[in-house]
Amino acid sequence: MKSERVFIDTNVLIYAYEAGDDRRSTIAREVLADLWERKVGLLSTQVLQEFYSVATRKLRPKLSPAEVRRIIALYSEWCARDTDPLILMNASFLAETHSVSWWDALIVEAASQSGAKYILSEDLQHGRSFLGLEVRNPFLERAG
Repeated sequence: MKSERVFIDTNVLIYAYEAGDDRRSTIAREVLADLWERKVGLLSTQVLQEFYSVATRKLRPKLSPAEVRRIIALYSEWCARDTDPLILMNASFLAETHSVSWWDALIVEAASQSGAKYILSEDLQHGRSFLGLEVRNPFLERAG
């Protein structure tokens, strides 16, 4: 994964901004720091939208809207794709033919269209391939 582009799913971003130092949060922070250093991180507007919703409503403690806006502004540099009609149409086909949820299909399609080689996610099956992308669960790879 040295210079290949890496698309992150919302869960990686959420874990990185959770309070505390549990294993997943530590791993997520290390992964994001590495992607920043190598300048290979990617995400979509969907990831930023989901992050805002979860961070301001479900995290304990919740992040303030102002803090989440700051984080979104920072990660907007990684935003390679907006969720446009082509992504919607292709994701619909992907969800139908590959038995993945609608939301995961949107992530896969955005990652594909943004030129990613890998998707980092705990929601998609580790090692599975879609559209030339490989899914990697960073929390499994670093366990043990």
